[in-house]
Amino acid sequence: MPHSAGTIPAGSGRSRSHSRCRGAGTTPDTRSRMGSMAAQSTIGILGAGEIGRAVAGKAVRHGHEVLLGNSRGPETLKAVVEQLGPKAHAVTAEEAAQPELVFLAVPFSAVPDLTGLTDWSGKIVVDTTNQFAAANPWRGRYDVGDLTGSEWVAQRLPGARIVKAFNSLFAAFIAAEPQHEEGRQVVFYAGDDADAKAAVAALLDQFGFAALDLGGLREGGRLMQLDGPLSARHFLLQDAG
Repeated sequence: MPHSAGTIPAGSGRSRSHSRCRGAGTTPDTRSRMGSMAAQSTIGILGAGEIGRAVAGKAVRHGHEVLLGNSRGPETLKAVVEQLGPKAHAVTAEEAAQPELVFLAVPFSAVPDLTGLTDWSGKIVVDTTNQFAAANPWRGRYDVGDLTGSEWVAQRLPGARIVKAFNSLFAAFIAAEPQHEEGRQVVFYAGDDADAKAAVAALLDQFGFAALDLGGLREGGRLMQLDGPLSARHFLLQDAG
């Protein structure tokens, strides 16, 4: 799985697979949703591994305040936030869960520990996890029955508006400049709440990615999740000139 793997698959210097879609990616609907989340805001990030740090880097670079928290406490994050700059703040996990937009970048098996962390009702939670049974090293597959990983996550964060994103990319692709001569780095996303998806897509657009909607957590999640056809696949989107 690409989540926090740290290395890019052999032969994948940038992205060897390109999506050549004429007119895709910058429709009037896409442009119209730019706004709420693209404005400067406070973003919570739970988890400070490679994915969490890559997302934090993108957020602070575009003017957002970032609250970065983990299970080990803010004192373990001092070096990370110093590297990210003054807009990044080391906080407790409870504090990182307070903003209206929270990125979930913890090991999949740690998700049940987050249920009582805050009142999740109405919050937009961007689920970057993959359902590994164990971390460091990533191995095995957590049994979620017939559910997709994000449907299972949604059950454990009651009331949260879950949007699946970033889980199919290696951290290096998230941290890197998403705009290339050949096109923009694609980030797939999926969710069951249209407003939450639009807000996340606007943020991804601001970060410079090409955000492509795969539908709901059921159908889109199956495409993106561990061992799905889009897992660890990296694409560039060529916009029509």
